[in-house]
Amino acid sequence: MAELTVRTMVAGDADRVLAIYQAGLDGGDASFEVAAPTWAAFDAARLTGHRFVAVDDNDNILGWIAVSPTSTRAVYAGVVEHSVYVDPAARRRGVARLLLGAVIASTEAAGIWTIQSGVFPENVASLTLHERAGFRVIGVRERVGRHHDRWRDVVLLERRSPVVA
Repeated sequence: MAELTVRTMVAGDADRVLAIYQAGLDGGDASFEVAAPTWAAFDAARLTGHRFVAVDDNDNILGWIAVSPTSTRAVYAGVVEHSVYVDPAARRRGVARLLLGAVIASTEAAGIWTIQSGVFPENVASLTLHERAGFRVIGVRERVGRHHDRWRDVVLLERRSPVVA
């Protein structure tokens, strides 16, 4: 099995990152979104210091993670929301765990004290990943939105940094 490493996401990764994003959306349990955004929209919505890709020995991108601010208010400067997506062919290889570890390290180094996420309850693999990474369930937003003609719940998760006070 190829060695996995994490590196900073760069603009040259756009096509592969967006293809992996679309594959996750096509699976139906990743997001309310149904189409990946343009690179310009993706780039504008995510903080540059906390975007990573997991790659194999040949620099093939297997997954990505990025964070977005939750608010423009100064009081929430230490709170971000993250997204993590893995190529379906690379699942169960520790890609998401590796990416989540990288974003936890980068956000803590930047003084960010909370990472949050919303996950569909049917996405058991994601819920398990987050629990193992120290996230806790803070609640369930029931029937918060319609997705593919059905109401969906969203499990709200957060990880409070033990090192950023």
